[in-house]
This record gives sequence, C-alpha cells and structure tokens, in this order.
Amino acid sequence: MKLLLGVLFLWLLSSEGNADDQEEYWTLEALRGLQFSCEQVMFPETPSPPSVHALRPADIKAVTAIGSLQRTPGSGEDLLQSTGKNFLEVSVTTLAALISTFNPSVLHLSPLPGTAGETPDSQARDLLHQAEEIVELMKVDQMMDFQNDWKLITVFFSAESPCSSYASTQLKDCISENLEKLTVVLDFLYKKVPKAFVNLVDSTELTTASLACQDYSNASNPGENQCSYVEHSTFHDNILRWSYQDALEKLLESERFDQKDDFTVVLQPSLQGRNLLLRLGKDGLITTSKTQVEILEEYIFMAVGLWNNMLQPVGQKQPYGVTKIVQCPSQENPYLFTYRNSNYSSSLRTRNTRESSQERSYGTNVPCPDRVPSDTVPVSVHNLKPADIRVIAALGDSLTAANGAGSRRHDVLDVLTQYRGLSWSVGGNENISTVTTLPNILREFNPSLVGYSIGTGTQNSIDAALNQAVAGAIAEDVPGQVRKLVDRMKNDTRIDFQNDWKLITLFIGGNDLCKFCENPVRHSPENYTYSIQIALDLLHQEVPRAYVNLVTLLSIASLRELHASQNNSCPKLLMRVLCPCVINPKDNSNELKKLIYFNRRYQERTRQLVESGRYDTKEDFTVVMQPFMTNMEMPKTQEGWPDDSYFAPDCFHFSQKAHSQLARALWNSMLEPVGEKTDSQPMEGEIVLKCPSEAEPFLRTFKNSNYTYPDQTPNYGSQLQCEDRSPSSPPATSVHSLKPADVKIVAALGDSLTAGSGIASDTLQDVTTQYRGLSWSIGGDKSLENVTTLPNIFREFNVAVVGYSTGTGSENDSNAFLNQAVPGAQAEHLPAQARSLVNLMKTDQRIDFSADWKLITVHIGANDLCNYCKDPDHYSAGNYIKRIQETLDILHKEVPKALVSLVDVADILPLRQLFVDNPVQCPTYLADYLCSCVLPEEENSENLTMVRNAIKAYQLGIQRLIDSGRYDTHENFTVVIQPFLQNLVTPLDQNGNPDVSYFAPDCFHPSQKGHFQLAKALWNAVLQPVGQKADSFDFSADIVLGCPAQNSPFLGTYRNSNYTPVEPTREPIENWGSELSCPDYTPSSRVPTSVHELRPADIKAVGALGDSLTTAVGAKVPDPQTDWKGLAWSIGGDETLEIQATLPNILKKFNPNLFGFSTGSSKETAGFNVAERNATARDMPGQARALVELMRSSSKINFKEDWKLITILVGGVDLCQYCLDKETYSVQKYVKHLQDTLDIFYKELPRVFINMVEMLELSGLRQITASSSECALTAKKLCPCFLNPEENSSELQEIKRANRDFQAEALQLINSGRYEQREDFAVVIQSFFRNTLLPLDSTSKPDMSFFAADCFHFSVRGYAEMAMALWNNMLEPVGEKQTYNNFTHDRSKLRCPNPEKPFLSTRRNSGFGNSDLSLKKTESSVPYWAVIVTAIAGVLLGSLLGWVVSQRRTKKRQRNVDTENNIKITSL
Repeated sequence: MKLLLGVLFLWLLSSEGNADDQEEYWTLEALRGLQFSCEQVMFPETPSPPSVHALRPADIKAVTAIGSLQRTPGSGEDLLQSTGKNFLEVSVTTLAALISTFNPSVLHLSPLPGTAGETPDSQARDLLHQAEEIVELMKVDQMMDFQNDWKLITVFFSAESPCSSYASTQLKDCISENLEKLTVVLDFLYKKVPKAFVNLVDSTELTTASLACQDYSNASNPGENQCSYVEHSTFHDNILRWSYQDALEKLLESERFDQKDDFTVVLQPSLQGRNLLLRLGKDGLITTSKTQVEILEEYIFMAVGLWNNMLQPVGQKQPYGVTKIVQCPSQENPYLFTYRNSNYSSSLRTRNTRESSQERSYGTNVPCPDRVPSDTVPVSVHNLKPADIRVIAALGDSLTAANGAGSRRHDVLDVLTQYRGLSWSVGGNENISTVTTLPNILREFNPSLVGYSIGTGTQNSIDAALNQAVAGAIAEDVPGQVRKLVDRMKNDTRIDFQNDWKLITLFIGGNDLCKFCENPVRHSPENYTYSIQIALDLLHQEVPRAYVNLVTLLSIASLRELHASQNNSCPKLLMRVLCPCVINPKDNSNELKKLIYFNRRYQERTRQLVESGRYDTKEDFTVVMQPFMTNMEMPKTQEGWPDDSYFAPDCFHFSQKAHSQLARALWNSMLEPVGEKTDSQPMEGEIVLKCPSEAEPFLRTFKNSNYTYPDQTPNYGSQLQCEDRSPSSPPATSVHSLKPADVKIVAALGDSLTAGSGIASDTLQDVTTQYRGLSWSIGGDKSLENVTTLPNIFREFNVAVVGYSTGTGSENDSNAFLNQAVPGAQAEHLPAQARSLVNLMKTDQRIDFSADWKLITVHIGANDLCNYCKDPDHYSAGNYIKRIQETLDILHKEVPKALVSLVDVADILPLRQLFVDNPVQCPTYLADYLCSCVLPEEENSENLTMVRNAIKAYQLGIQRLIDSGRYDTHENFTVVIQPFLQNLVTPLDQNGNPDVSYFAPDCFHPSQKGHFQLAKALWNAVLQPVGQKADSFDFSADIVLGCPAQNSPFLGTYRNSNYTPVEPTREPIENWGSELSCPDYTPSSRVPTSVHELRPADIKAVGALGDSLTTAVGAKVPDPQTDWKGLAWSIGGDETLEIQATLPNILKKFNPNLFGFSTGSSKETAGFNVAERNATARDMPGQARALVELMRSSSKINFKEDWKLITILVGGVDLCQYCLDKETYSVQKYVKHLQDTLDIFYKELPRVFINMVEMLELSGLRQITASSSECALTAKKLCPCFLNPEENSSELQEIKRANRDFQAEALQLINSGRYEQREDFAVVIQSFFRNTLLPLDSTSKPDMSFFAADCFHFSVRGYAEMAMALWNNMLEPVGEKQTYNNFTHDRSKLRCPNPEKPFLSTRRNSGFGNSDLSLKKTESSVPYWAVIVTAIAGVLLGSLLGWVVSQRRTKKRQRNVDTENNIKITSL
C-alpha cells in the first residue's frame, strides 16, 4: 500500500494567501518523493481498545496540538505567514494525513488562532489556557464522541526560554518552576480528557534564535546581521535543555500519568540538533537562508520524524533528521509505544542507588625525600628542580577549567560549574592529602607556590588566578589566553616576573575535534598546530624563565565506547550534542576514519613543532611534550565495561577521580626523560608518584635527557663511485651501444608520481603541489650531492644534460621542460603527452633533435588500476596496452636517437597496508578518493581480485608488446621494460608498522625519501641487462648506486643483453556487451491475441521513432557526426549481445529471426529505424506514417499477424529550443504531436507494443559542459535553452519546469485510457530516464566515457546502458518501474522475464484496470499538474482525496465534485 501525501500538500497550498503557481509547483516537486509503504491497512478495531497501551494508529479519531512557539522577526515562522501556516498546524495536518491511511475518518483539529504567537515579541498564550480551549473544542465537535473516541494530543513546550538568562545558581529553581507549570497542564489533560495519547515535545530549537538575538531584523541596517553568537553559550544551552528533559523524564517515569488505562504521556525526542530556521554563518553570526518552500518541507519532515518516533519503543527513539521514509507499525508491535508497552526500565532506581554511594578522598602522598630547591636559583631551564618552581599557570578549555569535576553523580546541570580548584594541572584546593593536583604536588616541594586556582568560577574570577583556560575554547583561542595570562603575571605583586621560574601547562584540542566535521578547514591539523605555534611563540617571546608542558591531546574516539555502552546512565543524547563529530559517525565510516586521522595529525604535528627546536633557542625557556595521553584507553570496570566514574555527569568532562589520576600522570611524565616518556597511561590502577632521580633531579628536557631531535631537513643526496664517466668514442651510432655519458636529453611521461605531487609536502592540502624538480625520473633540482634523481645521476656523466624539470608547477610551466607528466593521468592520456613532448623537443633551441641521444622515461597505470573495478571494460588490459602502443608508436615514428625506458606497472596492492593498519597516521577516510578499487577494499574482495588480475594482465600485455620487436626496427630507437616495480614491498618501521616517512601526507604518493629510493632503483635498472633486471622494490632497502659494467658499459637493451623474448598469453577481448542467461527463451505456445500476454519471443519485428539519440549520433569516437544506427540502443543490431548491448540484440536471444533492426550507418541498412537527426515532436506523426508504410510493404513480416515492438523517444530538441519559440515548442503542442503519432499507430497498426520512453532530465548537461571546456561551445549551440541561462536564474527554473511538464503531460496522455480499447495494442511509459542521474568518475566529475565528443549525445557505452535500462523497464510491472538510470557497467544486470508471468508488462497485466487510470474531466479548481504530480507520489485513497478537495473548495466557495478520482500511477 502506498500513501499519497497529496492531501497534505494540497492543504498546505490552500490558504487564503496562496503562493503563485510556480512556487506551488516547486513545493510539490520537493515533497513528492516522500515514501510510505505499509503492507496492510489497519482500520479501526471494533470496539476501540480499552487501553492506551494497545492503541493502534487506526484507532485514533482526533489529532490536535497545543504549544507556545515564539517567533523571531524575519525567521521562517514569519516567512510562512504568507501561507497562513505555522509549525503546529503543519505537524497536526501531517500526523492526521498519516493516520488517515489507517483511519480515513480521522479529524484534525487545528490549533487555535494565536497559538504560535502573532507579534514579533510573541507573548504566546499560556499553555493551560490553550489546553482548556482545545478540550472545549473537542467536546462541542459534532464529528466526534468526546468520551469514547481516542485522541492524539501533542504538547510543544520550550525548555529554555524562561531560564536561559538566569545565573547558574538559580537554574535549578527556574527549571523546577517551569516543570511545575508544565505539570499543571498535563494534570489538567489527565483529569479532563478520556482516551488520550499525549506527545510531549521540546520545541526549543524553533525559538532559540529569538532568545539569542535582539533586533534580529534591523530596519536601519537591513543588510547587516545584528545577532552575534557567543561560543560557549552553546554548551550552556545544551546542558540547560538536557537538564529540563531529564527532569521531565523523571516526572514521566514516576508513572504519575499512567494511573488510568486510557491515558498516557510520552516524552518524544526534542527538536534539538535541527535548527530549521536559522543557521550559524562562518563569522559566528546567525543568518536566515531558507525559503518558504524549504522551511515548509523541513516542517513536514520533522513531523514525519515525530510520527516515526511514536512507533519506536521508549529508550530507542532517534533524533530528528530529514527523512523521506515514513515508518509503518510492525506486525509484532502494531501500537503506539508507551512507557509500559516498551518494557522501559526506569533509571530512577539505579540513579538513587548510585547517588547514595560514599564520596571518596582523592588525596595522595609524595614519597620523595629530597624536596629542596637548587642551592642558587638556576639560570638554565635544563637544571630546574621541582622546588625551584615559584609560579604555576595553565591554558586550555573546560578540561582545565574543570567543568563538572566536583559535581554529584547525575547532576548534569552542575557541569556548568567550573571547579578550578580541582583542576589536574593548576588546581589548588585544600592540600595533597585530600586533593591530588599538580600544584598540590609542587607545594610539597615549594609551599610558596603561587598562581594555582581555588574554588569555582570563570577564568575572570579572582580565585581563578593563573588558570586562564576557557570553557568551550578551541586552539585558535589560546593566543588570546596567553596574552591575558602574561598580563596577569606581570600585574601580580606576588610574582617577580623576570626572576621567578614558571611552570605553564597547555592542553587543548577536544573541542576542535568535536567540531571538526562542521568545518574541517578551520579545525584542520595545520590550523590547530599553527594556533598552538602562535601561543607558544608568544610565551617564548614574552615570558622569561618558563618550563612549558604541552600535553598531547588524548585519543578522543575512545569516548564512543562510553556512549555505546548500555551499562551506564550517561546522557547519550547530550553526548551527541556536545561532541557530534566524535559520537555521531557510524563505526568504520569515512567520517570516523577522518576523525582518527585528524586526532593523530594533531598529535604528530604538535610533536614535530616541539622537536623542530623552535623553542630551545634560550637557556631559560623550553617546551616539553608530555605524551601520556597519546594512546590512553577508556578506563574499564572490573567487568570490562567503560567506567563512567572517571567522568562528570555529562560523561564528557572529567570527574575529580580522573583529575587526580591525570595530575599524577602529568607529574610522572615531567620526570621521565624525553624519548622515554610513557604514551599510554592506564587510568584504572594506582599511579604511584615518581621522584626526581639523584643523578638528574631536574624536570626533564631534551638537553638533560641527552635526546637528539630528529633531523627536520634530511639530505637525500648520493655518492656515485663510478670511475669511467666518459662518453663513447667515436660517438655512439646505435642505441645498443649507448653509454650514460652519451645521453644529452632526458624526458618523462606519466602521472602524479612523475609530476612529483606531494614530494616535499607536510600537509594534505599541499599534496597537490607538483615538486617536479624532485621527481625520481626527471627532476633536476640542485645536484646529486643534495637531491638524488635520475637526471642528477646522468649529470655526473654529462654536465650538458638538458630536459629535466626544476622547482614546482604544472607540465605547461617552462621549468617543467620535458617533464610532461600530468597528475591523475591514465593510459588514455599518454598519447597526448607524447605529442606535446615531441613538439617541445623539436622546437627547443637547446636540443639538436636529430643528433642528440635521448632517454625518455614512461610510467603510467596506477590511476587505471585504481578505477578498474568501476569499469573493467574501459580499463581493460586491451585498452591499456592499446594506449601504451599508441604512445610508443608516436615516439618510434617521430623521435630519432632515443631509448625509451618503460617502467612497468606497479603492484599497488601492498599500499593497502598503510590504510588498514591502525597505528599508522594515514588519512584512511581518503582511501576511496585516492584509489577506490584498492585502498578501501577488504582482503580477497572481488574488487581486489579484479585489480590483482588486471595488474598481471597489464604487465603481461606490456611484455608481449615490447617483446614483439615492434620498436626495434632501426638502430637508433628501442624500448626497454624496467620491471622493478612489479613487486612492491611496503616499508616497515622498527615497530613493524608501515613506515610513512617514505610517503607524502596522503600515504599514497611517495615523499622525497621515497623518490630518493625510486631514483636509485631506476638507475640500477637502466644499467642491468634485459632478462636480469630486478623485478621487486623495497622502499627501505639499502640501495647502492651501480656503475656501468667494464665489459659492457652500456644502458641495457635486449640486443646488448643477448635476450630472447618469450611469447606471453593473449589478452582478453573487450566490449560493451552483456550476458543474459534465462531459463526460458521460448515463445507462447500459440501466437497470443492479447498484448497483455505478449512474451519477448513473440516479437517478430522492431521499429523506432525519434531524433539523433535513436540514430546513435556520436556512438563512435572517430566520426562524431555519423549516424551509427547499428549501435542504436532501441533499434540497432550490430554484432551480438555479448559484444554490444542493444534492445534488438537482447530480443534476438529470444527470437533469432527478429526483423527490422538497423545495422551499420547507411540509410539502406536502417531497417525500421525511421528516426531522423534533429527531429522534434512535430516530426513524429510523419515518422509514424513512414514506419506504418515500411511495415505494410515489407515482405519479411506478416503485417496483420506478426507482433511488433516500437520504441519512441523524442523531446530533446524541443526542450533545447524551447526558449527560442515557446509557442512552437510548448508542452501542449508536444503532447498533441505525441497524441497524433499514437493515434496513427492505434488506427493503422495491428498487434503492436509501444515503448514510450519518458523524456530525460536535461539539467545534467550543465554539469557535463562545465567539466569539459573542449565541448562546451558545441553543446551550447546544440542546446542553448538549457546551457546558456545563469545558475538559479528564472530562465533556468522555467526550462526545468518545462522539462518536468513534458514528462507529466506525456504521463497523463498515456494514462488517460485513450489507447486501451484494443486488445492487441498497448502503450507503456518506460520511466528509467525520469530522474536522470549523471554518471561520475572517481574524482566526482562527469564520466565522459558515457558521452560523445559533443557532450550532448551518448557514446557507444552510454547507448548500451540505455538499452539495458529499457529492457529491464519493459519487464518491470507498471507502478514498480525503475525511475532513474543506473549507468554503471555490469554485464549481469539484465533481467529475465518472471517465470510466473513471463510477459512484457502492461498496465492491465500489472494489476491496473482501465478505470484505475482514467482522469475524468471535471471543473475542479485544483491545477491539473497538481493532480498529476500528486498522483505520481503514490496511490490516494478515494475518500482521502475527496476530503482534501472539498476542504479546498469550501475555502474558495466553489462547486463540489460529483465524483472522486481513484488514481494509480507510477510512483516517482
């Protein structure tokens, strides 16, 4: 069963102040995809159930709502006033429409006028008064029985508005007062309303903006947004709202409203997390960006979310999201869920038990006997003893501000309190015997310590002292904290700023990771580290005598374990709100992988910052990484569950228990030598405080730890030990006697590996930089002493070598010179590179093209392999070798005196190890983007197996090509395979993990260290004899540069190596065919007389009408202007199905004697294909007459007895020319021409099944032309009306609407019943093009392999996909046809006829009678297109549509409808 939400949409558009027709149209367009399909309709039980806990949707007779929704001026609620609608009305009507599917007689009682607030400041009417009025309204309603009918009442309330401005000390009282007011309302309903199910919904999200902003719409400055946003208020508001929800849950769990069996109240999820009206802008300002239609759409989806939650058990309800799936009652639990029938276990008992647990002391003792300071105040930070510390300070966020550290369990509201005196790194409450903090430990060494914070309060309070951490802070806020800290220290009379030693602890980053997914650029590892660098730079510059602890950010993903565990009472919804980017991603999702990557890069980049030595330029200042949290795991209970006792009541901040453990861990880390510090401190066990060693009684630094920072600028130069570096004498005349010193020109072709992408990058963003001067095979930066590349090695033999690239840039830059490699290039792009290279060599004055010996390195294939699984035919070994051959043919023909060094295809599979090994700091979330067929794949997956086989086929094909001797026809040219990349070995570090130092930050391209190794391996391969060359490469191997052999000092070729080739296996054939294996290909036992019993094998002849899409213009690349009719999707018959997929080739599987299909490209072999290039709908009647005559006069068919299949697709030209002559190409004339065409067939042609292929969506053309400048001009000439308008222009909206109207009107014509009186005639809409999806490649750009050179027509590959989609549509029942194209090559996607009903699908054999689809002529005021579009959304129960239409007509005082329309049309 399908629910038609047209009733709802029509109501939404039926106000006194209707929007114009265009807005109505687009509203329906936006909403018609709502899906609601239930297996059975459940009408009301008789009698109705006595218990609310057995209440089904079908039992509900009345739906209403009350609530107070304040409205911000200029907000979405204001925007909707033009339709007279507000959220309460939308929600009531949506719920009523949904319930009406189960109970058509349900009433919806609209909220009383004024409910949503009618003035800007919106003093909304009291909820109790609303409740009283709605009860009276129900009592007097003649359509319902107040005592006996079941009612659904939704109460919307605001949790925040009265309390948001209160001080934290008053919040609990405010919440209690608010709760009492709401309880009075619920008590009233409980007492006065029998048989009621009450939804309680927090609608604060719809009013938050009005509370956060004043003067939102500034009349004097309409272009200026006056509403600013305070960062930390989000945390405050979320805690406040959750506390109110928590109080409500306790109230409802008390069963106060469950004493009667006919009444219940259920708290549904709040609207929190989806601010539907306002969005935060980049500058922290609240902005309105939604149109009336968008807000209306989101209101409906939000109401659908409420419906879905009513059908979810308590405790399993989900946050609201934009969903188009409407849930159905299950057979097991067909009722609305209450606390009782959900078997919901109250948490009150657990809470009370845990609340009574005894508080414990978190003190400790310091076991160190030596607590004395240095004999004299040290001048070096490297000789600093704990007792020398005089001042302590801290910077950071709420974890250092100690939010919730002292809160009682479950008192979430108290997490707003900042217990700074308990803070692990800077708190100073009481003493070490009761409170363990770093200052309390240090006070055991120096009782005169100052700067620690005590008590509670913000960073601005006196007691905060030098704890300048700010709740909600992110890394970019820390420099501001530093400035305030420095000012406080300078102004504190207790501090001798110049002479006192200071200990400053910085810990930041949790909030950055919690928000990173909302703005990955702002919270990138680079920006995070840069902000910390600025802060440390300020301290380094401003603060003398300072030891700075930079505490490594913890692995925050472990917080997910606490959220996922069912063995705690953590506020799960609040956790999702406080840290959405950590909690919300699904396991193994790219979002989670990106979080883990960002987390690791935060850790790694801050380590690199400190180890750069930037802060070790002065004796009295240092920064030391304290890494004890780097790999810290979630603390566990003895049972193995995440232990929430280490967390504050919000399960996000730390409890005092955790603060005390962190203080101990930090102290111990400060005493551990640099390089030997623990990076994974267990939290559960006892952490015993360490003492300074007698030998080194100092806080440890790099210097007093004898630690050497890693070299930040390693040298990747090499030494060449070759004694003989002389050229040939006399000069070499044969490529087989070529010495290294004879080479004058170096060049290279390839992809990003050769272009040098990311070689010297230290950020992901920089990986796109092409460091061509460092490229392994062609780079020439500096010299071999500093940079090891193939050209730099050759320059040791011949200083006059030219052609190498230097610096950075693209292949078009002059410094690229003969490095013509292009990032992202595939084998198909290589011939173009070769032509460019030849042209450069011929025209450059430094090159004697005829006389100079040239070494050209070619390497390509990784990108082909990375995309192989998406399109095995396009990236087949045959295609790959064809492109390599074309490239080498160009060089062989054009370039004299050349040795082409063809580096074999790399086995890239081992690179997967970098993306599946968790300890490795690689961006695993980019695996699909970088190499989708390899990196994200599971071991032994089908895709990985395909690529593995492709690698072998590529390598085998190259070997066969070169061994054929094709390029050894003269003495001055040869091609040599360098096979060392055939078997790649992943480098491992000392811990056995993949060593990422050999790779750029994307872990896919090699770094300079990797290119350093590749260059040496390539040089050695060039020297090695053919047949004895290395066929494996280990990045981490100790590769020594070889020298030419004394007895044969030449570059190795097949001849000077005495190599005899071995004939390899032949590569497979490629094509765009398909496979079809059906159990039954037989025709009917006798020739059917009814089209509704027509089998594929019964078809004797095929024909086609249409335009250039049916003449197959552009199918083949060589001549884009030829009509390749033999390849036409609907009528072509060239080759067989296994080689080329077309509709006739499919049908020939069922009837080999099929007649009428086209072959070749000439008019004489066109068969019954009467389509003409540039034809419009106006030409279709003429084509129809021509086809009838062709069939009538053909001796190959029996005109009267044979069954015929005709396919029609037209309209592209009409739409493309629509704006030039709207009268000629109007939708009315388009449909009139189609009608005339079908009338001819209906009158003249016996026994025929007609495919009317729905006009495709042409808007995708814009994306195609935008991505290809080569064909944009041609395409714009072909289709100006779609391609010339500006984005979002009214002209573009008009042509898109015309496109939809063409589809809708054609649908109405076919479903009118006009062609259903003959038993041997049927016209069926085939809808696979209705929603045209643009095929994309791995870079998310249009996949041009599906399109012809003009970017308008399809290629042979695209036509094959159309044929398969049409065939499958023909077999799909009407009402269940696929309404989108699926352009992904799959040789097994063709379907077989259903064995139980093996016929081509018509409306009748799909279960629709003639009357089901008739659109009777009435004088309805409802626009015809609204009926059509509404119909497309599903099937409307007659009574439901009648009710809606009557409501609309009552408002407009028009005539009643005499009959109701039962509509059953294909769902879109």
